[in-house]
Amino acid sequence: MRTKFIFITGGVLSSLGKGLAAASIGAILECRGLKVTHQKLDPYINVDPGTMNPFQHGEVFVTDDGTETDLDLGHYERFTNTRLGKGNNLTTGQVYYSVISKERKGEYLGGTVQVIPHITNEIKGHIKEAATGFDVAIIEIGGTVGDIESLPFLEAIRQFRNEKGKEHVIFIHLTWAPFLKTAGEVKTKPTQHSVKELREIGIQPDILLCRTEEFLSSDIKAKISLFCNVEVESVFTAKDVDCIYEVPLIFHKEGVDQKIVDLLNIWTGEPRLGEWEEVVNRIKNSSRTVSIAIVGKYVDWADSYKSLNEALVHGGILSDSKVELRFIDSEQIEREGMDNQFNGVGGILIPGGFGERGIEGMIQAVTYARVHKIPFFGICLGMQMAVVEYARNICKLKKANSSEFDQDTSYPVIDLLPEQKKITDKGGTMRLGAYPCLIEESSFAFEAYKGREISERHRHRYEVNNNYRDMLIENGLRISGKSPDERLVEIVEIGDHPWFLGCQFHPEFKSRPRSPHPLFARFIKAALEHNSQDAG
Repeated sequence: MRTKFIFITGGVLSSLGKGLAAASIGAILECRGLKVTHQKLDPYINVDPGTMNPFQHGEVFVTDDGTETDLDLGHYERFTNTRLGKGNNLTTGQVYYSVISKERKGEYLGGTVQVIPHITNEIKGHIKEAATGFDVAIIEIGGTVGDIESLPFLEAIRQFRNEKGKEHVIFIHLTWAPFLKTAGEVKTKPTQHSVKELREIGIQPDILLCRTEEFLSSDIKAKISLFCNVEVESVFTAKDVDCIYEVPLIFHKEGVDQKIVDLLNIWTGEPRLGEWEEVVNRIKNSSRTVSIAIVGKYVDWADSYKSLNEALVHGGILSDSKVELRFIDSEQIEREGMDNQFNGVGGILIPGGFGERGIEGMIQAVTYARVHKIPFFGICLGMQMAVVEYARNICKLKKANSSEFDQDTSYPVIDLLPEQKKITDKGGTMRLGAYPCLIEESSFAFEAYKGREISERHRHRYEVNNNYRDMLIENGLRISGKSPDERLVEIVEIGDHPWFLGCQFHPEFKSRPRSPHPLFARFIKAALEHNSQDAG
């Protein structure tokens, strides 16, 4: 079967949920037996999101091949079995960088380089390449229709449809149908204007997904159909849900997947959605609740830790528990101390991050977890701060630190590798992507993974300084995970603690609702055991 293409655009305002819509469509098509891939086309000029502020753009998701990508690729991987990589996230910066490089090499034979056809051809080439070998490619266009930055991408997909034909390419437009309480009715004008804007640049949507609070009535769907020139059977409700993993079930209930396969002339059976129904049932009907404190520096915006938040939810699924996330600003700990911020929590987690801000607050949180025997999970920077805390308070190296935060520290227990010290560029120069790790038996990590050899994704530049490894071990720190050549420390633990583990990698990037990551599952189990002991 020739590859079919689904292009998803958004209108009216940002954060409507194009990424979740794209991921959910991929999920139900995969449940119909189709081999699905995703791609995100982002209009910003950065080459990748690796150097962008998490407050502005949310987390940076990392793939196995070491590509720093938009957080929507995390949605795609959590909802489907496809593993994504470099070709699945394309930015304006990448497109122009490639075209200019080709022009400098003389590949355009002296012609004038223009948006049409050179930029649009580059975009189309990337779309085709990423879709190779798949039944269906779902491509999300970042931004909102009407943004000047998105125009080259929209022009490219308009051309793409003309070249491939209607049986092989469809357009899905996500828009907003707000319910105004004062008027007591759903308003369709935002949707009408959004579709009008899209049609003015030559794209007629085949399907409309209308984000709203409740299911749209047949009268509202008929009105939207009339004014947007979309058949009424192609207007669907993208209803607000409490659990994001319910979206594939809502779309199937509305008939979105059936309409897609009809428009693309694909034969499939009915989707087998039993696993998704089980996930939603477990999340919504959990018998227990556990509170996890996340001590970080980007806590004011949840998208900064999107994969982490979801991985914690996944961890609760196996324990039949609802995980409540308590975000604590590490800078607030520095200013105000601990107070009662950790009262009632089952576990403390310190996630990754960059820069000196809030570091001392994280170290105080590590001390609290270690001394009070509260299950602790440190990820990347969180692990490094656990090592610094241990060096200071157990090994008595009072001014131990990471050379990232104090270049003049007498005890740089966290430091750059020698080969990293000559690198000055910030983008794409870290240890990125999947690396192997060997786990010691009789450890928390081995108990979780049930095996010695693992592979996990990294995103960091600094490592545990091997000059201090023997001292840390002699003072009781257990190094339970190392690189196969034993040069790099990957996992540290404290053995005489209910559950204390730090890892240099980012396990959250590989957690799935239908396959929770073992470290998160074991951390949540330890947190539940801690709460039950307190209650006893």
